Amino acid sequence: MNLKKAYPPPSSPSDGGPNSESSTQVESPSTSAAMAAVEELVESLTQAKLYREVTLSLRSGLRDARAEFSFLRVRGLRCLLKFLRSVADSDSTIRLFCLTQSIPDLQVVPALFEHSLKETEEERVANLDHIFTVEPMKLTSPSTDTEVALALRVLEGCCLIHRQSTIFAHQHKAILVLMNILSNRGVLEQGACLDALIALMLDSTANQMDFETCNGIEEVAAIIRDKQVDENLRMKCGEFLLLLIGHVDGREIQPMASVHEDIRRLLDEKSASLIWAASQFGSTLGPEERMTALHIQARRVLESLDLFGV
Repeated sequence: MNLKKAYPPPSSPSDGGPNSESSTQVESPSTSAAMAAVEELVESLTQAKLYREVTLSLRSGLRDARAEFSFLRVRGLRCLLKFLRSVADSDSTIRLFCLTQSIPDLQVVPALFEHSLKETEEERVANLDHIFTVEPMKLTSPSTDTEVALALRVLEGCCLIHRQSTIFAHQHKAILVLMNILSNRGVLEQGACLDALIALMLDSTANQMDFETCNGIEEVAAIIRDKQVDENLRMKCGEFLLLLIGHVDGREIQPMASVHEDIRRLLDEKSASLIWAASQFGSTLGPEERMTALHIQARRVLESLDLFGV
C-alpha cells in the first residue's frame, strides 16, 4: 500500500494569492493528522500480520519437533532453524520472537530437551502386566545423529537471540546433557555441542557454574590433546577455548575465575599463554573478519599444542 500526501489544487489566476495561501495553511494541520493516523494504522496492521506469521512458523515447526518419529522431528528442527535465521535479520522480528517465548506452547528450548535432546534410558521390564492391558504402549523413536546436531543448532540460536532461553535451558540441566553429548556422541554432534555451550554460558552465571561442576574444561582439554581425534573437532575445541577466555570469561568474577589456572594445569604454560593472548583478538573487526581471525588463532593454538607435545 503506497500512500501519498494530498496537496490542495493549484489556485487559478483569478483567485487571490493570500486566499490560496491561507487555505493551504488551514488544511495542512488536518492533513498531517490524517496522514499520521493512517501511518499508525498501517504500522499496527503490519505488526499484527508479522506476529501471526511468527506464531504460525513456530507452531508448525514445534508440532513436528514434538513428534514421536525422528524423521518428523528432523523436519521440524530444520524449519525452526530456518525460522531463527530469518528472525535474526530484523530487530522487530527478534522482539516478536522474544514475546512469543513467554507463551508455554510456543517455547522452543523446553521442546528440545523434552524430545530431541532427551536422554534415553534403558527400559527394564519389571513385569508383564502391560501386555494384558487394553491401551497400547506409546513408542518414540530415538534421536538420530542429525536430529541431535540440529537440536543443538536451534538451542544455540535461541540462546543468542533470546537470553531468557538460557534460563529455560538451565531448568532442564542443559550443561549436564550437553557434556554427555560431548563425551559420547560423534563428531557432528560434538562440534555443534561446543558452539551451543558457548551460547548457553554467555552472561549466564548458573550455566557457568554447572559447566565448572561438570569439569567441562577437562573434557575439552582431553579432546584437543588427543591427536587421534578428528582435526576439525580439535579446531573446534581451540575456538571454544578462545571464546571461553575472551567472551564468556571476560570479567574477573566467579564462577569462571579459575579457568585460566585450569587451562594452564591441563595444557602447558606456553599454550595457555598463547590461548589467553589470542583470545583478545578482533574487538573492532566485523563478523566475517572475526570468524576468520578466530579460525587462524585456533589453528595456532593447535600447532602450539602439537609442537610442545602436550
